[in-house]
Amino acid sequence: MLDVRRLRLLRELAHLGTIAAVAEALSFSPSAVSQQLSVLEKEAGVPLLERTGRRVALTPAGRNLVRHAEAVLALLEQAGAELAHARRGLAGPLRIGTYPSAARAIIPAVLAELAAWHPGLEPMVAEVDPAGVGAALRAGELDVALVHEYDLVPADPEPGLAMTRPVFTEPMYLAARTPGTVAEQRGAPWIMAPPGTLCHSMAVRACESAGFAPRIRHQIDDFATVLALVAAGQGVALVPQLGTAQPPPGVVLTRLPMYRRTRAAFRAGAGSHPAVSAFVSALHTAIPPGLGGHG
Repeated sequence: MLDVRRLRLLRELAHLGTIAAVAEALSFSPSAVSQQLSVLEKEAGVPLLERTGRRVALTPAGRNLVRHAEAVLALLEQAGAELAHARRGLAGPLRIGTYPSAARAIIPAVLAELAAWHPGLEPMVAEVDPAGVGAALRAGELDVALVHEYDLVPADPEPGLAMTRPVFTEPMYLAARTPGTVAEQRGAPWIMAPPGTLCHSMAVRACESAGFAPRIRHQIDDFATVLALVAAGQGVALVPQLGTAQPPPGVVLTRLPMYRRTRAAFRAGAGSHPAVSAFVSALHTAIPPGLGGHG
């Protein structure tokens, strides 16, 4: 009989690529991950991994087993959702991931709605960049999360995850000392989020689409700080609508034909879980006016 916990390790190895990454994502030691995968190979009776030095790749049998593991894990999530429906009332923790600007502008109202509807529910919020949401959801560190995508950085499908349709859409703005286009800022220093974030990729691609490589001066992952630096003449930046509240004097916001879209993400099979459904419903209710609807 194949062990579900070991199948989860194999699934994560297929997604993350290295045993070290799997160990970090699931809070194991690398040696423990290797040991459990070796036991899984014995259970399967065929080689699942090919080891070349420090690198590990899945064999065809391993990749096929991962495909079945995805289906099994999704069915287990569905079973958990059905059991939750059989209980009276929602109670217990609901681990919510969010990006910072939504944490400030959206999540407090969502939590207020949840408290009114389901007082026994215990929401627990953590800030997570959308790039790290997939691993956190699959590892069970989160139950549901807000993720965003940009016109220039569309979200790639994440195996093992499901998402709602876009819940709201924001326009993007160029923050500078004077109005203008992205192309007109080719000679300016740029303020961007750190590498590895979707915001960083979006800003770099926007500049490249305008015909230049940006000269990055500051790397800041907080839009209020970004706007303060723009006001101080330290550079220009791209900021979504949720990040433009109360810009400091001297900052000019020029609306661009670019958008950021936000969805709710959860493990495949968990969309019908009553706690996840309650969060999505509260999210729709809590959206402030003027956020572009559900485009």
